[in-house]
This record gives sequence, C-alpha cells and structure tokens, in this order.
Amino acid sequence: MTRPCLLVLRALGLGDLLAGVPALRAVRRAFPGHELVLAAPSELQPVAAATGAVDRLLPASAPGRAVPRSLDWDGSPPDIAVDLHGNGPLSHRLLQTLRPRRLLAFAHPGTPEIDGPRWWAEEHERDRWCRFLEFYGIPSDPADLRLPRPLAASPAPGAVVLHPGAGAPSRCWPVDRYAAVATALCGRGHRVVVTGGAGEDDLVARLAKQARLPDTDTHGGGLPFERLSALVAGARAVVSGDTGIAHLAVAHATPTVTLFGPVPPSRWGPPADPRHRVLWHPRPGGDPHGRDTDPALLRIGTDDVLHALDQLPRAS
Repeated sequence: MTRPCLLVLRALGLGDLLAGVPALRAVRRAFPGHELVLAAPSELQPVAAATGAVDRLLPASAPGRAVPRSLDWDGSPPDIAVDLHGNGPLSHRLLQTLRPRRLLAFAHPGTPEIDGPRWWAEEHERDRWCRFLEFYGIPSDPADLRLPRPLAASPAPGAVVLHPGAGAPSRCWPVDRYAAVATALCGRGHRVVVTGGAGEDDLVARLAKQARLPDTDTHGGGLPFERLSALVAGARAVVSGDTGIAHLAVAHATPTVTLFGPVPPSRWGPPADPRHRVLWHPRPGGDPHGRDTDPALLRIGTDDVLHALDQLPRAS
C-alpha cells in the first residue's frame, strides 16, 4: 500500500537546512507513516540523508535562494505540505498549486486563507520553525540538531579549519586577517586547513599563499559533503563567518569561533555552549547581502579570534 506523502519546502542552502533539522525531525516524529519528501537543492541530498528525517529529496532551487518558480512534482497531491522556506505568498502559492489536503504555513496578509502563526522577524531561525510547528500541535525541540558522526576518517584530524567565504561579501572577514590567524596558529604548532565553497577558489588560494600553507591543506571549490563533514567532525575547531560550515560544526559538536557582522547571532548563532564562541560588535542596519565587508566585522581583530580559540575546550 502506498504511503501518504508529506512534502516539506526548504529550497535554501546548507546552513538553512541544518538550522531546520529540529523542525524536520519534529515533522518526521509527528507523521511516522508518511513518506517525507524534502524540496531542496540537489547538492544537499547527503545532508538530508544524514538528518535521518528525510525519505526522498525533490530537487528544487532558484537563484539567490528565492522561491522556486515550480516543483517537479508528478504524483498525486501530497497529503500534507509544510512551508519551511519563508513566510510570504510566493512559497505559499507554490505549495498550493500541488493541491495538498493540508498546508502548514505562516500567516500572511497576501494569503488570508492560511490560519498560521505570525512571523517574528528577529526570532532565531531554529526557534522560529519549532514555534511554527508547535502552533500546529507538533512538539519540537530546537536543540535536536546533532548529526551522526561520519563513517569516513578525517583527512586532517585535530586541525583548525578556517573558512573565509560566505554567501555575500558583507559576511566575509578580510582574508589577510584569516591569514594572520593561520600564521599565528602554525607558529604554535597547530595544523591549519582552509576550506571554501563553490566559486571561492581564489579566496582560498590567497589565504593559503599569504599564510604559506601547503596545497594538501587547502580545499577550494567545495569539498564533497562526506569529506567536509569528516573534516569538520574531526577538527580541533572551526573559524568562519555566519555561513553553512559553522552550522555543520555545531551539528558535530566541534568547537567554533563564529564571526558575525550584518546579522546578529541572536538570529543565526550557535546554541549557548562553552564549545562555541561568538564575536560580534552590535550595529544597526547591516545588509546580509551587501558587496562590502560589514563594518561590524571589521571591528573584529586577529587577536580577538586567537583569544577566542584559546578559550575553547578540546573537542571530544
């Protein structure tokens, strides 16, 4: 007998999916008899599988992480559709075109027929989606975000991982400061590994050249998830901006130092835990999609990062 289908829309990036893991698992527990299909970018397939909550990934994405124009859905209407993508009519209407029996979504004036909870702009991302599900009677735990340890061995166990890139230049700490941190860590006897996402080869190469790191410890262009996950899980610490690898480190209980600029850690930061250090200088009006490094990030010095690393406990 065919199982009823539950479709979840979250066609965003790595950090977005990891921040949504508590909500995905809550939905999985609430509807154990349904096939849970996640509409998300195809490259996140291994991440979705690692959550233990997703049965099948439906490839879905749009430039700038916008709402996809359509979904390649060819089956019967889903029994339930859950909008974990956003709070506006675009994502609501996209799911409504599939004619689900039931749609769970935030309330919005543009879709008055949806009687969902109100959206709070300043709410933390993990808390937001758990509160959303609680409104619909689905118990959720924002702390349920850990991923299982990778089966593969780390390519650089005990290394400090530096990740200079982010989704926008406004969230990127200057590469020369990352290089200064790398040089200081190498001088202390630490192994330093640099990673970068797709299209960040030049950024990684510049950092490695300034810090005189070997080619074996530089990984531009985006590591396959399984290898990146093993590297992060086995790292001494991860230093990055507000981007996906910071969420991956939290999911593996790896110590982190995360540098925030245009977006406050109260919205995207790690849970309160001695393993995680947040560096941020509050200022109003930051642009998370800006083309220049946010002034709040520029106020963070290399000594601040090194001091934060010194305060971290050893990874278990």
